Amino acid sequence: MILIFGGAYQGKTAYAREHFGDKTIVNNFERIVLDWIKAGECLENNLQHFIEKNSSSVIVCTDISCGVVPIDPTMRKWRECVGRAMVLLTQKSNKVIRIYCGIPTTLK
Repeated sequence: MILIFGGAYQGKTAYAREHFGDKTIVNNFERIVLDWIKAGECLENNLQHFIEKNSSSVIVCTDISCGVVPIDPTMRKWRECVGRAMVLLTQKSNKVIRIYCGIPTTLK
């Protein structure tokens, strides 16, 4: 598994397509986490299943951990869950790349 993350509109998806176009690309992972939260589903169980299902995929995730902490409880939970999920994805990934202003930095 490969994890590509960074801020919004930084070129994550374009980088994934250019460098890993032969692999399955799962875009907007943070939205998948939000769907789990809105459905009241368990993050840990869904995340384990997601990792097993996408073990050879490229996961693209927007880093939503920076900025003002949301007032809405659901959005705060979403922010926390995405952070926790990214920690586990990083541990399970063979390669982790951060994209900032279109510049890739390989972290793992």
